[in-house]
Formats: sequence, structure tokens, C-alpha cells
Amino acid sequence: MMDWTELITIDPDIRGGKPCIRGTRITVYDILEYMAGGMSEAEILADFPSLKAEHLHAVLMFAAQRERRLAMAEHHEIAA
Repeated sequence: MMDWTELITIDPDIRGGKPCIRGTRITVYDILEYMAGGMSEAEILADFPSLKAEHLHAVLMFAAQRERRLAMAEHHEIAA
């Protein structure tokens, strides 16, 4: 499994602490919105030449793990 922490960083001084692709100001949310809007991986990579496919995969892994943590927290709140 990919370790997204090598490719995504959260720095309060960059984009208000939003998770960004390391070394850029491109947020995870930006990439997710492009994907949700129908942009292909190839289109995103063409628009952002500093990105590589592994950055996009890290974004998806970040989002999946965050969703899993939120779902687990919600489950624990309901059970309490």
C-alpha cells in the first residue's frame, strides 16, 4: 500500500493548512474536484506538468483513508 505522506503535506503556512501535493500549492481537494468533474488522469497531468501519476494515486489514498477515519469516528459516536 502506498504511503501518501511522502507525497502529500499539510503545512499551516501553505494554502491555509489544506493538504497539498508536496512541493506545490496544488491541494488534494483541487485534484479530487478535477477527477469528480470528469478530467482524466492524462488531462490532469497535462495541465500540471509537475505532477506524476503517483501524486494522483496518493490523492485518492489520502481521500480513502480520511473517509475511513471519518466513518469509524461516526460509528464510534453512534455506538456510545
